[in-house]
Amino acid sequence: MLALIVPIIVLTLVFAWWFRAGNKRAKRKPDWNYSGALEVVNWMVPLMIILFLGGMGWMAAHALDPAKPLPAQSGPGAPLEIQVVSLDWKWLFIYPGAGVATVNHLVVPAGRVLHLQLTSGSVMNSFFVPQLGSQIYTMAGMTTTLYLQADHPGTFPGRSVQFSGDGFSDMRFDVDAVAPSDYEAWLARTRASGARLDAAGYAALARPGTSAARDYQLAEPRLFNTILAASMSPASSSPH
Repeated sequence: MLALIVPIIVLTLVFAWWFRAGNKRAKRKPDWNYSGALEVVNWMVPLMIILFLGGMGWMAAHALDPAKPLPAQSGPGAPLEIQVVSLDWKWLFIYPGAGVATVNHLVVPAGRVLHLQLTSGSVMNSFFVPQLGSQIYTMAGMTTTLYLQADHPGTFPGRSVQFSGDGFSDMRFDVDAVAPSDYEAWLARTRASGARLDAAGYAALARPGTSAARDYQLAEPRLFNTILAASMSPASSSPH
């Protein structure tokens, strides 16, 4: 805006000074009505502004595409795969490669890129960790993709930002970014002492209601795909 406003202010003062009553060199042309050079300037300035702002918006929008992979800054090169399921009214996080799962608590190694696949086991919702990146929607029978990264250790609050019923306001979670060694230690503890999450455990978890943070041993490695398939089956659809 300053690139537009400042020249206008300066030219206003220049015109007022040049065309003052005492300036004999200023020419008065009462019959003048057109200048090709002036028309070019009049149209080129707004055109350049539009191209600049449009180009900047285009590049920024594509640079911040949630599905665009992030370059690894440190640590292992391969992104950590995490599957996310929104439920009424809680978040289920599945670590398919590690054999664990959590509810309302996401533990990740700091400095490692996270590749999240998201879906919903119920109504549409929206996943958002404001300090780490963009929000993205979750929808039953579909997957969306989001890349995030916590550059340094810390706790980052996450939330649902799509109204989904009575427990919406309590649908919150924490992302704990820890050192890689602490992450491995947490995985070992969870595999050893966490409750088992199988099909029956998921059915109980999927019932409407809020939940405290929990850690699980993952007894169903393909649980995420099972949730997707159940959402797409005709039996899960209700007539309009």
